[in-house]
Amino acid sequence: MEKLMQYVWQHKLWSLGDMVTNDGKPVRVIDTGLLNGDAGPDFFNAKVEIDGKLWVGNVEIHVRASDWHRHGHDSDRAYDSVILHVVEKDDAPVRRSNGELVPQMVMRCSPLFGERYANLTSTATELPCASQIKNVPQLTITEWIESLAFERLQMKVERLFSLYDTFCGSWEDVCYVTFARNLGFGINNDAFEMLARRTPLRLLHKHSDSITQIEALLFGQAGLLADNELSAVPYYRHLQREYAFLANKFELRPMDGSMWKSFRIRPQNFPYRRIAMLAHFIEGGFKMMNELLECHGDKELRRLFTVELQGFWGNHYTFGGAPSENLHTALSNSSIDILLINTVAPLYYAYGIKTDSYAMSDRAVELLESLRPERNSIVAMFAAAGLRCDDALTSQALIQLRREYCEARKCLYCKIGHRLLSEAAKAE
Repeated sequence: MEKLMQYVWQHKLWSLGDMVTNDGKPVRVIDTGLLNGDAGPDFFNAKVEIDGKLWVGNVEIHVRASDWHRHGHDSDRAYDSVILHVVEKDDAPVRRSNGELVPQMVMRCSPLFGERYANLTSTATELPCASQIKNVPQLTITEWIESLAFERLQMKVERLFSLYDTFCGSWEDVCYVTFARNLGFGINNDAFEMLARRTPLRLLHKHSDSITQIEALLFGQAGLLADNELSAVPYYRHLQREYAFLANKFELRPMDGSMWKSFRIRPQNFPYRRIAMLAHFIEGGFKMMNELLECHGDKELRRLFTVELQGFWGNHYTFGGAPSENLHTALSNSSIDILLINTVAPLYYAYGIKTDSYAMSDRAVELLESLRPERNSIVAMFAAAGLRCDDALTSQALIQLRREYCEARKCLYCKIGHRLLSEAAKAE
């Protein structure tokens, strides 16, 4: 509740009308001050006129005035600079450490404000503001969507910067781990990243002239060569022998194969074919980052990821399954879209920042604007509420909105929520 009061004060959402201290002196707020996220008074450097006299100092906010004593502020000199104590319930006078009374004021807000806040944050409804979004000005929504898109992109970039530091500035290693992770397509992301980290490029490049040894290393490290019942399959048995030799030579330890998930996944999306695809890009040396930088436009990028697997994986979904005649490219167009959104665009943006190349950062945004929006339950939910989604930049923004604001019920920090709450606060 105190956080809500801070929000009301910060954005001046109190009820219009006379504002007076508990002893009847008129109050005019000139500047609410700077919200303090650390220890000490809630707002620094506020400007408040009390009974015609200007005061500059700090403001403390409590639900009950008696919280001042309960929190020990009356003996804490850090609170001697408080020029106004703002409360919801005036149940006690408050004093500074030298015994002086602190001006105190009850802050009132429209009852509709509290009701709307409760409805937004406490309801079990999936999207509590769905019926009200249409009332928010389009300019507010457009600006918020753009901000969210860059917020999500920046979150991904921070992850890439961490990898950049881990791999001492090697962009190919950053690209390798990022690409591998995103081959998990959400369900197996963590497993793929673990596989990439346990099977570094420096090891794979020693055997980059042999697709069999690359596949043996990747499938072995993935913990997917431990099923002796599959040893009757010649290809599987051959990979087992290769991995046993390499694991002994390089002292390798495989992952727990149970980490991989295939339940309710279409056969073409099974992790086996995704691992085989990763091996395809490593054969001859992994140089994807360099290839991405040389690509111009989404057509060239699509050609890079339009891959037909050869050998055993040219007609198999799993090690033990029967051959299939229906396998074509390793990735569908929608899967390539997802890789462009989650791998290429963040890499472009991060590379642009590290190299001070605005053109490269712009390429990331232009790529997202050129791609179709993702098709998922989040985009569908917002579309039903009236938020249009015409490209991947917008769908990424909507995912950010859902994950970081709606699910966390951070309506106070959402511009849509703020608009709705502001309107409620002004209602009589």
